[in-house]
Amino acid sequence: MAKKILGSFKNVIESNLLAISIGIIYLWFGGLKFFPALSPAENLAKNTIHELTFGFISDSLSIVLLAILEVGIGALLLFNLWRRTIVIIALCHMALTFTPLLLFPLESFQEPPLVPTLLGQYIGKNFVIVAALITMAKKVPLEKKRINNKS
Repeated sequence: MAKKILGSFKNVIESNLLAISIGIIYLWFGGLKFFPALSPAENLAKNTIHELTFGFISDSLSIVLLAILEVGIGALLLFNLWRRTIVIIALCHMALTFTPLLLFPLESFQEPPLVPTLLGQYIGKNFVIVAALITMAKKVPLEKKRINNKS
């Protein structure tokens, strides 16, 4: 009985490993944005949102809204809620994370375009997250497969 429960738990974890790992990253990095000066990307995020919204949203509000978005994405991925919708929202968010490479090339690169700064590397890691999100979009979570097989 215990072996069957552990096996089931293992299958659920393995089939949702990408969602769990990306959810943790979103929670962690998004949570830092709730506390001024803790996120290494805070100023870059504020400046980017300021440029993209033409200054319509204040810097203090923009960072809180970004934190809420990122923590929300993370929590929903961890709890496996609205997976396909959240993956699409996360992909849209990820697309916007690359805009500083165009808007602020001197902050993103030491020697444009091939030698990234630490902030440029911070942005660059998002290519892996995008690939994982695309992979998740193509996969149906294990629980959904079981439900569909019963019908």
